[in-house]
Amino acid sequence: MLIHEVSERTGLSQATLRYYERIGLVPPVPRDDSGHRWYSAEVVDDLTWLSCLRATGMGIEDLRRYRDQRADGDAREQRLLLQRHAVRLRAELDQMQARLDYIETKARLWAAREAGDAEAEAAVVAELEAGRDIR
Repeated sequence: MLIHEVSERTGLSQATLRYYERIGLVPPVPRDDSGHRWYSAEVVDDLTWLSCLRATGMGIEDLRRYRDQRADGDAREQRLLLQRHAVRLRAELDQMQARLDYIETKARLWAAREAGDAEAEAAVVAELEAGRDIR
């Protein structure tokens, strides 16, 4: 499969695909007679899970660790690595939820102001003041 096809399938840019090859995250990709990279199905599969994990914010070193442990079949280390990453992701989700709640509350404040509803506005202001720990 050619690089543009792999890019479309994995969602990784062509520059990222070349970068992953350069840093050894994937093995050197052979070239066809025209000099174009030709990705095997196995490498495309690897790039698919790399793309998925990277999209969750997993760092390059953890991707490398995951790849190496995957090859070694070390289930315990794989589980621990993914659980650590899940904890980080959960914290990010919690922060995003707090921000979303804040934005939605502010929208309610502006809706109350737009409607000229002083009572609803006061209730939202009280709610905002009670939740000052917005991150």
